Amino acid sequence: MAVPQTKAELLDAIETGFAKLKRELDGIAPERFAEPSLDGHAKGTMISVGDLVAYLTGWGELVIKWIERDEQGLPTDFPETGYKWNELGRLAQKFYGDYRALPPAERLSRLTASKNRLVALIEARDDQALYGQAWYGKWPLGRMIQFNTSSPYANARRRLRTWKKAKGAA
Repeated sequence: MAVPQTKAELLDAIETGFAKLKRELDGIAPERFAEPSLDGHAKGTMISVGDLVAYLTGWGELVIKWIERDEQGLPTDFPETGYKWNELGRLAQKFYGDYRALPPAERLSRLTASKNRLVALIEARDDQALYGQAWYGKWPLGRMIQFNTSSPYANARRRLRTWKKAKGAA
């Protein structure tokens, strides 16, 4: 899929990517949700499907935080307070921990809620606000959202499909 350049394309990429990801997630038995059998986001680590969901939810909620702080005129620590861009593996570990105690259904519900909130934030903006100027460094807001939603959704879906084939669950 081409990189979104408009609000409509961004919304389509998010909705389409999320729907495909959700279909993959819906087919996973709850007892396999906590099995650490996927390559992790940090080199040499293993994660569970639940951790993958936590990672996606963490990024979604983080993007919401960025946008809401920006709306309030507050400074934002990118990517997150206490983390640098070269520490994303450590940030992923934080996301896993943030959601680890939640049962699978609640983790999936939080992921859906973060996607829905982001869609609402996008719908409240026009193409100019999303793509008309740099929002962080050289990146417009729409691109920053896409980097942390539709792209990771597609990546997670590919990882899940590979995992299912390897586990004989496809």
